[in-house]
Amino acid sequence: MKVVIAGSSGLIGTALVAALRRDGHQVTRLVRRPVRARDEFTWDPSRADLNERALRDADAVVNLCGAGIGQQRWTGSYKQELRDSRIVPTDVLAAAVAAMGVPTLVNASGVHYYGGDSGDRVVTENSSAGTGFLASLCVDWEDATREASEAGVRTVLLRSAVVMARHGGMLGMLQPLYSLGLGGRLGNGRQYVPWISLDDEVGGIVFALNNETVSGPVNLVGPAPVTNAEFTRALGRALHRPTPLPIPAFALKLAVGELAEEGILHGPRAIPTVLEEAGYDFRHPTIGAALAATIGRRS
Repeated sequence: MKVVIAGSSGLIGTALVAALRRDGHQVTRLVRRPVRARDEFTWDPSRADLNERALRDADAVVNLCGAGIGQQRWTGSYKQELRDSRIVPTDVLAAAVAAMGVPTLVNASGVHYYGGDSGDRVVTENSSAGTGFLASLCVDWEDATREASEAGVRTVLLRSAVVMARHGGMLGMLQPLYSLGLGGRLGNGRQYVPWISLDDEVGGIVFALNNETVSGPVNLVGPAPVTNAEFTRALGRALHRPTPLPIPAFALKLAVGELAEEGILHGPRAIPTVLEEAGYDFRHPTIGAALAATIGRRS
């Protein structure tokens, strides 16, 4: 295939580019700086500036654009940046693939589409949207793909969980603390932590690209949901460190504000129904296996 990727320089994008090239696919990268390689095209989504040559003969476009959810405190201006950095590029790409007749659009979204407080209720791709900033962000993000889907483009919406990766992401922030024996459950620990290994995040995207039967929402989550307390114990075992220091909810709220309530102290118990029914075989089906593979030690 010829696959065009926006947001290729991040954690997931970098791994996806490498995986597609290993499989023999042609990858074109959309970048917002001057081009440095033959496989790059400069674009400016804020001005709807996208050279149609970038999408010529493309079999699929993958859009992974978006500022980091946990990158900084959620001020009003940063919440607007979180929205603009996702919705504006999606609008531009959806219009472009519709106009150019690209067969497939694979677009990032988030598992917090379902809201943060599903309790023990299992949520699948058929579950309704939740409430709160992250849920409304995901709803509007996905809605920005409508021009593509209405034009008959196969549109896949990647409702991604927290990605377990050796460097970067949540694990990159937690591992140094846990390695020093300073880790512990967050809040009461009963909230679910949607997770997926980086290998399965990329594997799920490649699977969706290759399987024309997959369309619409796809939960990119591990098949065995865990609570924060279970995640904490698993990470402690993987690092061979105790996890004695619970962090109270009020301390998290003071430290990171609104993000604590929506993204840390609550989480949906999501399962990957679409991927499993389509036949995807998870490389790391449990949090223990994902952490062991990520950290590079036996759990």
